[in-house]
Amino acid sequence: MASVLRQQQQPAGSGGNNRVVAVSATPPNNILHTHADASSNHEKKGWKKFLSFIGPGFLVSLAYLDPGNLETDLQAGANHRYELLWVILIGLIFALIIQSLAANLGVSTGKHLSEICKAEYPRLVRYCLWLLAELAVIAADIPEVIGTAFALNILFHIPVWGGVLVTGCSTLLLLGLQRFGVRKLELLISTLVFVMAACFFGEMSYVKPPASGVIKGMFIPKLSGQGATADAIALLGALVMPHNLFLHSALVLSRKVPNTVRGINDACKYFLIESGFALFVAFLINVAVISVSGTVCSASNLSSANTDHCTDLTLNSASFLLKNVLGRSSSTIYAIALLASGQSSAITGTYAGQYIMQGFLDLKMKRWIRNLMTRTIAIAPSLVVSIIGGSSGAGRLIVIASMILSFELPFALIPLLKFSSSSTKMGPHKNSMIIIVISWILGLGIIGINVYYLITAFVDWLIHNSLPKVGNVFIGIIVFPLMAIYVGSVIYLTFRKDTVQTYIETKDNTAMQTHVEKGFMNSNGELELSHGPIREDLADIPLPE
Repeated sequence: MASVLRQQQQPAGSGGNNRVVAVSATPPNNILHTHADASSNHEKKGWKKFLSFIGPGFLVSLAYLDPGNLETDLQAGANHRYELLWVILIGLIFALIIQSLAANLGVSTGKHLSEICKAEYPRLVRYCLWLLAELAVIAADIPEVIGTAFALNILFHIPVWGGVLVTGCSTLLLLGLQRFGVRKLELLISTLVFVMAACFFGEMSYVKPPASGVIKGMFIPKLSGQGATADAIALLGALVMPHNLFLHSALVLSRKVPNTVRGINDACKYFLIESGFALFVAFLINVAVISVSGTVCSASNLSSANTDHCTDLTLNSASFLLKNVLGRSSSTIYAIALLASGQSSAITGTYAGQYIMQGFLDLKMKRWIRNLMTRTIAIAPSLVVSIIGGSSGAGRLIVIASMILSFELPFALIPLLKFSSSSTKMGPHKNSMIIIVISWILGLGIIGINVYYLITAFVDWLIHNSLPKVGNVFIGIIVFPLMAIYVGSVIYLTFRKDTVQTYIETKDNTAMQTHVEKGFMNSNGELELSHGPIREDLADIPLPE
């Protein structure tokens, strides 16, 4: 095979490897065996192959189950009962499309998103994108760390600042599972996802929300009541996380994918099915959280104290509400689910930080050093705020982190949409015209919603804050030009023409085309498929055999 296939030359300092394509006109002797034999062999092993691809989707699904999402769900349910469930449904369908694009990009190019950004963009742009991606990891980690600290406070009465420190240490300990391979880590994360599901489904079975109201809220779009639009925007903004796109495109590289059109297409199909199942579980958990919150806060016998909790429901106050209304066991179950959510999300956030640092900077560091750096940077703001401001300050920090993630999203989403739709990047695996249109409409829609949310939130704060007029003027002079730079940067990324080619067309040779599309038959009549080489630049992140 080595004589038949070769790698594309890499741009200087790009790191990683591209998928290999045919450039030789000398195929193996048995290349023209019948397609029926190959298909028969392929079908026998199809389900076993699918099992080998299970894992990345569950790590990715945690971005839709992190404490920041849970808090947004709790608020939406408390304020509007089940009316905004349709937003969750639409948001997770969009998330499945976007995450499948990220997986396809990694599988088809042999590079993850941060590596392609490094190869494609000028030095200043890629360093800016790297800093923004690192900031996104930190912002995503803040709700996860604080959520875990709240859970530890509920379960063991540990102060919030102490819980932040414990979270950092426990995350590093669990990341030590990497030494046994990423599959063990994926198994742990999948287990924690199902722990969350069991806890919230248990709560849901206890409060018994009306099935008609839940189904109606899921399939009939409605925005009624004060703040419904803002809550719907917050739900959408909390769903798609920028660091998740970098993570998914990298995780798929832990699987051996045949270097053939058929092999790559099969891998993309398997990852789509696996991600769809994982995100469906995430969808059900989000529905359960909103339904529990909506049912509890709409009860007719709520005390005035519990009504106050419902008007401003946070991760911390939700435990007191559940304890008062449903009993102590309900609060404990909620805390266990919150602990599983925060801890597992923190692990995947650290994992994403590793890939981002490796991809943009091509840094080859020891695993424990990279983990320590990522966790220290992420925990620092949570620790400082929790010490100074306590639980209320930590809760406000979650809101700020969500706004930062909304601000960050275009700088990961736009490159992904462009690269996955480019024939120079993806070759025959690029998005179809239908997917291109749908993904760009959805992508620009979610970006527009986030920008609208940010601008209106800032203007509202500017109007209603207690600062003197001179102070507001100075803040406006600083912030509005920054907004203009932000919008200009988004336009630049959207309309900049890609210049780097990562796919090479095969030569005009029928036998070679057959070889590239299907592999070849060996002397025993078995289908031979070449696999991509193990990523040497990711050697310190153990990959399964």
